[in-house]
Order: sequence, then structure tokens, then C-alpha cells
Amino acid sequence: MRAGRWLVLGKHTVVIRQAWSTRAAWFHALWETGSGAVLDGVAALHASGLTGFQHHEIDVALPTNNRRHKADRTHIRHYRTMPPTVGGGVPRVRPEIAALNAAQWALTDRMAALILCLVVGQGLVLHEHLLETFARLQRCRRRAFLTTALKDICAGAASLGELDFARLCREYGLPPPSRQVLRTLPTGRAYLDVRWDDINLVVEIDGGHHTQALAPLADALRQNEIVLTNDRVLRIPLLGLRLDEEAFMGQVVRAHRQAVRR
Repeated sequence: MRAGRWLVLGKHTVVIRQAWSTRAAWFHALWETGSGAVLDGVAALHASGLTGFQHHEIDVALPTNNRRHKADRTHIRHYRTMPPTVGGGVPRVRPEIAALNAAQWALTDRMAALILCLVVGQGLVLHEHLLETFARLQRCRRRAFLTTALKDICAGAASLGELDFARLCREYGLPPPSRQVLRTLPTGRAYLDVRWDDINLVVEIDGGHHTQALAPLADALRQNEIVLTNDRVLRIPLLGLRLDEEAFMGQVVRAHRQAVRR
């Protein structure tokens, strides 16, 4: 330590300067905050393999009755009853619980939705486990928003009827489109979510399942075939329509006006 090769961080942690890493920061947070601490929220998700989301604060779950100490860049979450944890690796809350906690603690609805999309899209949590865990939550910030977001992310196309695209068309001054239009393409039969038959304008509303496995490949082939029949196609992520309805519906309105002028 006198030579500067080792660095003391807090009461319980000594680190080799060249060895500092994200994993080291997790253990530093756990060792310094108190006995029984485990990672929670986004930190727990990162430890479970989440990528594509940056968060500079480490959430730590700690029993309420345990002695606790502050640590840099660490936020302590107190529990009367500690949530279930993962058995191996860095001590952490199970990913389905960590995901819902992270969504509740997110600064904005948009950030909360992104976390849930990433967790489901990257396969860290099964749809049914996430929904079952959410149903058991007794207290929940953003309950109304998360109920809708989880339905869109996990149920995918099944929530299309609830979205009531026809209602949105009326609100934005658009004539009612045809729904679930059957088309025969070289790749097989396909049902188009929304189509204005008189102007060859199609709107495809993508649920969460469209981002999984080989779905993007199938969607691309399908869209290309539709465009080759001289239809114009707009794609709208279902969750995007929830979060930024005005922007997406504005695009639909502009596309409809352009098609009518042709």
C-alpha cells in the first residue's frame, strides 16, 4: 500500500490498482454496505448478463435489521424479507425480481420500458416468470404503466386488439382501415395488421415477440414481399406507440395524405 500498488477502499476492501473492474465494483459495494448484501436492480441484471444499458449507480439489497454503511455510487434498498437470490456467481437478486425493481426505480417510463424490453429480448427472464412475479407484487410504483408495458412486451400480438388502432385513427382524423387482411405472398399466406385498401397503405404493429430469435428475419422477408406488390409499409413497435403515440401516428397521417395525393 505504501508503494501505491494496493489501494484501500472503505473498511473491508483492498484492491490492486490494475485489477479494478465492474465485477470488482460489485463486490466492493457488497462488502462495504453490510452483512447479507446482494446486488439488486440494474446491477443484478448486469451480473446476470444484461447488455446494452448503462447505469452508474449500484443498487444493493440489504435486510432492514442489519447494520449498514454508505459506499460511493451505491444505493441501499432495505427489505424486511429479502427477495430470492441466484445461487452462483456474484450474490444477486433473481433477474425477474431485479428487472421489475429496476423498472420501478427508473427515472422515466421510457427507461423502465427499455429495461424490460432488454431483459425479455436477451432471454434473461421468461415471459411467464416476469408476469407471475409482477402479479405477486404487493407494492409497485408505476403499476398502471408497467401493467400495460408488460402486456405489450410479453403478450405481443395478443394485445393488438386492446390497443384499438381504429380508435386512434378516428382521433387523428383517419378513415377506418381494414384489419387482419389476408394476403398470399411467395413466402406463404400473411395477415396484415392494418391496411387502407384504396391507397395500398399498410401499417404493421410489432409486439415484443417480433424482436426474438429469427422473427426479424421473417419480418424482413415478409415486408419486402409486401413492398414488391406496390404497397407502402409502415412499422410501429407496439411499445413505441404506447410511449410516443403522437410521433408514430403523425407518421401514419403523413403517409396516408401522401398516398391519397397519388
